[in-house]
Amino acid sequence: MDKKIKHTAFYIPLGVDKDWLLAQIKAGLLFGFSDTLQKMEGAVFSNSVLQYFIEEEIRHDKMEVAMGHSSTLSNSSSGEQRKALLLHLINKNPGYLIIDGLFESLDKDTRQSILSTLENLSTNTLIFQIFNRKDELLPFIETVYCIQEQRISGCYSPSDFKHLFAKLAEGFTGTIPPPINGWSVPKGPLVKMENVSVQFDGRPILKNISWEINAGEFWQLSGPNGSGKSTLLAMITGDSAKGYGQNLELFGKRKGSGESVWDIKKMIGYFTPKMSSQFERQDSIEQMIVSGFFDSVGLYIQPSDRQLQIAQQWLKVIGMEKNKNQPFRLLSNGRQRMVLVARAMVKHPPLLILDEPCSGLDDEMAARFTALISMIAAETNTAIIYVSHKEEEGLMPEKVFQLIPGVDGSVGRMLW
Repeated sequence: MDKKIKHTAFYIPLGVDKDWLLAQIKAGLLFGFSDTLQKMEGAVFSNSVLQYFIEEEIRHDKMEVAMGHSSTLSNSSSGEQRKALLLHLINKNPGYLIIDGLFESLDKDTRQSILSTLENLSTNTLIFQIFNRKDELLPFIETVYCIQEQRISGCYSPSDFKHLFAKLAEGFTGTIPPPINGWSVPKGPLVKMENVSVQFDGRPILKNISWEINAGEFWQLSGPNGSGKSTLLAMITGDSAKGYGQNLELFGKRKGSGESVWDIKKMIGYFTPKMSSQFERQDSIEQMIVSGFFDSVGLYIQPSDRQLQIAQQWLKVIGMEKNKNQPFRLLSNGRQRMVLVARAMVKHPPLLILDEPCSGLDDEMAARFTALISMIAAETNTAIIYVSHKEEEGLMPEKVFQLIPGVDGSVGRMLW
């Protein structure tokens, strides 16, 4: 590789137009390497590129990205998908590779495997990294540009860049609004599993899982990609038929004893980043939060004065009371997520599930989001299951339930 070429990273907050940034990188004019890139064929690794290949596979049975086993790209874990896409792009021998969002939702071992691949690649291939979490800066990067809106706000060496960050988020003002009504939840664990095992098409996923979740507990659910976390959550939320015939109790009732899926779901507040795309109406921020009282996508019922008052208090907690009439769809990803958590919490459900809630957020918004979760954990009796591979600064779950993969399926281990 030409010694004049430098591996370059672009640190961006949420809201930066990535299409604009990609165009600027390829053109090279803004950053001074246009002559170099014009002589090269490049490739882009991003969530949108990954989604393109998944959709091609589903719609047209076109499997361009080889998985190396019997599974398909669409049915593989996030880690397997990302590794396969990276190898697919590398095999094309690009002169340069632009990487965006590579490490999202990946476990430690998968990150290390991909990092080793990129370090080897960097000896002969020019690499550009787009990132928004300071601890994800690749170790061989030589120059870091900070981007604000559509301009360069700074250019740093890696060592100088790492010293830029002070405390990113302050605590929220006020207190968590109280519930309007209490829940009639039987005494005992909210969730109780004893020796639960799951297989799919003869392939073992979970083996003899025993786990109890009680009111007010703050749990982190961890485990490598493909270890069965999603399967476990689907049984808790009632979305998986694998819970039938198991020694599984949800909110005091044995699974399959006559309860409906909606009996279970009304007890649970649930959030995953993918939820943001489900709300395509022009509802305001206030309407989004109020709709949580009715578990509806949109607001179709006239709320009571008390419900509106509670919504106002939540708006104040998350710092959006002055923007209550702004359309939800126009918010940044991070602010949308805070609204959706407030929406999930207006009724103070017995259980709140947060599935990779900080995935894709920048450092500042991740810090604010974790501050909100810590506040909920400290001030309510809602039990929390927090699913993440990443240890967020300031977030301190009381207990960890870890899935450990094995040839007979993942087993569970509790860490205190």
